[in-house]
Amino acid sequence: MNFQNIPPVDTSNHFLDLAFKNAREKGKLKKLKGNWLQIVRQKECLKLDVIKDVIVPKLKKILESFPDSNALPEFYLKLMDLTLEYPQYKKSLGAVNWAIGKVRLIHKDYVSKVIKCKDREAIKALSKQFYGRLSSILKQIDINLHYLDSCRKVMKSYPDIKDMFTVCIYGFPNVGKTTLLNKLTGTKAKVASYAFTTTGVNAGYFKVKDQKIQVLDVPGTLARQEKMNDIELIAELVLKEVANIVIYVFDLSEYCGFSIKKQEQLFKNLGKKKVFVYLSKKDLLEKEVLAEFKHKHLSSEDIQTKIESLLEK
Repeated sequence: MNFQNIPPVDTSNHFLDLAFKNAREKGKLKKLKGNWLQIVRQKECLKLDVIKDVIVPKLKKILESFPDSNALPEFYLKLMDLTLEYPQYKKSLGAVNWAIGKVRLIHKDYVSKVIKCKDREAIKALSKQFYGRLSSILKQIDINLHYLDSCRKVMKSYPDIKDMFTVCIYGFPNVGKTTLLNKLTGTKAKVASYAFTTTGVNAGYFKVKDQKIQVLDVPGTLARQEKMNDIELIAELVLKEVANIVIYVFDLSEYCGFSIKKQEQLFKNLGKKKVFVYLSKKDLLEKEVLAEFKHKHLSSEDIQTKIESLLEK
């Protein structure tokens, strides 16, 4: 699921300025025939049509550009609930849909009134009433348009996670998760010597025979369930909702800034997932430290072999 293509959401003023400008230009260009009353009616109805034909498609495009919640995988629904004010998001989309219906309704109403009217000034007055009511409708949803644009900016950061067999690389910040991702998949995700380099979810892929395997490098977590920020919560969501297998990365050198004891505590919180242990920065380790480590650990090549064996079962 890719959220990168959601376009910016414009304000009510932008829609109104564009609609009124197009109506004025169309009114000047269109050559009308008939007596004075027919020409006045046609001209005003033309303006009303142009305004409706600008506003309604623009609002419909907003609705169509955001994902249909009913068609989204459970992971993304939970991610939206985690990172957005989800009820406000749904309410804002509903407000846009309401505005579409209201614009169509008043357009039909005022075109009918203009066609029946026989007085030039009364026709002009009807058009002004239409403009006023239209402006009022769009002003009412301006707060919703602003909120949807803020949602768009958040959703652009969502990972593009495929529905396939998934391996999650998990652990504290700066332990070497992204380096392992690059080893397993041949990707070139950003790596740096400071914590929280990964602020989103990096994805890579490798093949086991004919099956494509998705590997997700999630942002580092600090093992503080009650105080997790959004980045850490996203990592937890990937772990619980998406991962078939977890690779837990230990940094026994403690160069990451976290003690082995803390890393053990986080390791114990993984629950019942199938977990492989990987040791990073082994070239920095003393033989004694490595000998005392109690968990069976695998190389990146061994991990790929294990995954292949699991898939064959």
